[in-house]
Amino acid sequence: MRRLDELAQFSSRNGEITRLYLTPEHRAAALKVREWMQAAGMRAEIDAVGNVIGRYDGTTLNARSVLIGSHVDTVTNGGKYDGSLGVLTGIHAVAELHAKGLRLPFAIEVLAFGDEEGVRFSRTLTGSKAVAGILEDADLDAADSAGITIRDALTRFGCDPLEIPRISRRKEDVLCYIEVHIEQGPVLESAGLPIGVITAINGATRFKVEVAGTSGHAGTVPMNVRQDALAAAAEMVLAAERLAQQTEDLVATTGCIEIRPGVVNVIAPSVGFNIDVRSSKDDVRQNTVAALQDSFQAIARRRRVAVTTEGFYDEAAVTCSSWLVKALEAAVARLNLRPYRLPSGGGHDGLAISSLCPIGMLFVRCAGGVSHNPAEAITADDADLAIRVLLEFLQHFEPDDAVSGIREA
Repeated sequence: MRRLDELAQFSSRNGEITRLYLTPEHRAAALKVREWMQAAGMRAEIDAVGNVIGRYDGTTLNARSVLIGSHVDTVTNGGKYDGSLGVLTGIHAVAELHAKGLRLPFAIEVLAFGDEEGVRFSRTLTGSKAVAGILEDADLDAADSAGITIRDALTRFGCDPLEIPRISRRKEDVLCYIEVHIEQGPVLESAGLPIGVITAINGATRFKVEVAGTSGHAGTVPMNVRQDALAAAAEMVLAAERLAQQTEDLVATTGCIEIRPGVVNVIAPSVGFNIDVRSSKDDVRQNTVAALQDSFQAIARRRRVAVTTEGFYDEAAVTCSSWLVKALEAAVARLNLRPYRLPSGGGHDGLAISSLCPIGMLFVRCAGGVSHNPAEAITADDADLAIRVLLEFLQHFEPDDAVSGIREA
């Protein structure tokens, strides 16, 4: 918990936690995480995409790896546990094994990814996609608000973008991926349970919406002839909310909106906003996105404005491997806790890593279900249980069982 507090100090803004990908704050946090990995008995490095990778060898030198990871970047004014908890639990689990002189019949790699949130470059999962071997070279051309591309930012960070292809893993070298994360919801707290086992990660689609109307004087243009981009956009946002309320296993969110020129006495001629649609069922999500786009066009025609949509993120839902779910449940039960299954509504690095290997996840109870917020809160007891469950899983994990599980899947 002290280390989580210390990591929270690496921020670009005083009084809050803002640590974006490839910033000086991210680099300072990465160097500290590398230091902790080394102290835990791992060989550690910062790779070509800014991930921090620590390896704890198994009983044989080139043994296959169990990957444990999460991210160290944050949203703007975020919380201290989202992402960082998963990195620290992995480090502390390895430190416990190292302190006891234990080596397992597989290697353990702890990964601290740098860009899960996607705040700076409007690209997510950059680090985990690179490890999984699915990062496209064109992704590196994405630019932040200052026009700095990921490629340029990597060079400033001290990385060599040309080396990125070399960090992708071979499927035959990896057994599975496990991530510990705060729940980001109130389910565990409501159930009175500290730990939950994840069954699936929701898929997500994000798209930009641009509405173009006609500017006019707020006092002189009659209501019945207005082409008000903001009023049209407001109706579209509410249409998205209404459709999501009517659709089972789906949520839709508008998290940002820009009104131009944003003057109190001017009818807005231009408005841009984003929509985020998520579901554990890809067909439900895709059908909803299509329905929303049709609805927006209908609203635009009726209000005599123009609307365009542009997708910028689309990730399919991922199911956690059933044999990993069972193995994690068994680890929970051995600590005399009641195993509890639930899905993840938020996206995680496991979405990318699932293309490389089977994935499993643990959720840790978070007060009020608050996440992406300075009010994030967990207890030391729950953090301790998360490490203990991870250790139970690792010490009972058999590589042959993993191979069998992969074949059955």
